[in-house]
Amino acid sequence: MNKKFTKYLKGDTVIWIIFFTLCGFSILELYSASSTLAYSMGNHAAPIFQHVFFLLTGAALAFAIHFVPYKYIRILAYLGIVVSFILLLYLLAKGESINSASRWIKIFGIQFQPSEIAKLSLIVVVADLISRIRANPALENKYFYWILGISGVIIGLILFENFSTAFILGVIVFSMMFIGQVSFKKLGIIIASILFLILLGVVIVKTVPKEKMPDMFERVYTWEKRISRTQQETNETRYVINDENLQVQHGRIAVARGGFFGVYPGNSIERDYLPHAYDDFIFAIIIEELGLFGGILIMLLYLWLLFRTGQIATVCRSTFPAMLVTGLGLLITLQAAVNMFVGSGFGLVTGQPLPLISRGGTSIMITSVYFGIILGVIREIKSTEEKRFKQQNPVVEDLEKSDALTLKIDDI
Repeated sequence: MNKKFTKYLKGDTVIWIIFFTLCGFSILELYSASSTLAYSMGNHAAPIFQHVFFLLTGAALAFAIHFVPYKYIRILAYLGIVVSFILLLYLLAKGESINSASRWIKIFGIQFQPSEIAKLSLIVVVADLISRIRANPALENKYFYWILGISGVIIGLILFENFSTAFILGVIVFSMMFIGQVSFKKLGIIIASILFLILLGVVIVKTVPKEKMPDMFERVYTWEKRISRTQQETNETRYVINDENLQVQHGRIAVARGGFFGVYPGNSIERDYLPHAYDDFIFAIIIEELGLFGGILIMLLYLWLLFRTGQIATVCRSTFPAMLVTGLGLLITLQAAVNMFVGSGFGLVTGQPLPLISRGGTSIMITSVYFGIILGVIREIKSTEEKRFKQQNPVVEDLEKSDALTLKIDDI
């Protein structure tokens, strides 16, 4: 392990490599994909300079966060849940509509998505409650209903304006409970409840006219329209480009043009036709310019992150940090998978960014916080193991020369 690298960047070298590699791809591809944005801003360098600023700020944030003990993250998450609840309620009333969805609010001139704060807070809180269940199985019922109540409220509020984020959060919370060994009976109750709510929603949408529904439920009809359009697609309509399928069709064309090695960076054509080539459909531009080879490389980076967080979880001596890194690893990877499916033309347009690669200050900042927390967990693990090793082996003066210590805390 490089001593100069680890002198300042604590935690895990692999996670840092993944972080900076994704940032590198982000700069390369966003510079190309933001051509229409540069034209509208009247400055070809403005979008990339802004993006690099967010990435550098995100890196600084990850660096700072990875020195924060996770016990403080654990406490702050409950405050985050309360703040998220208030902001999500405010969003329903006065949220700013962007691309037909009110996902943004502006406070003191700063525009951000409350769902980003909610995602992090919810995962930390669920990790904490699962750790309490593991510590005291007799209180499983109590903490299970806490998880259900808090998750239900937060996910329910997000659901009104951002179905994909609500879906991703629901899958992650359920996965964390499964990995945390919550009883199958309780998991079965969750599945049955979700199926009932889906069935109820379908019945309501099919029987109640749109004009009679409250405004907050208007988004439901958007989902229904997108699903119906996908189901009704035929071989003839598949190749017709109109206002409703413009993004999907040009995304497919970008993927088709890419081949195996792509047309090389800067040579994309579809970036000029895709309205959101720099965020929702940046993966399509990556495949067009870097080919299937580049697309697979990006996929492997996210899968490597998921695998590495799994390894980190296995060496945690307590449940909370293990569930925390598991939840964050799942969140980043699942969000990336959804974006890739959409960008490749295999899924409905969701608005999910590609973590650390898509343009967007809020997304970059919060994803950097995820990385910082993961790195902070492994930093604490290594620090604890070093102290324990030193206590057990007082005659060893140079810890870095000990093969036993290296195997224990580095080869995870």
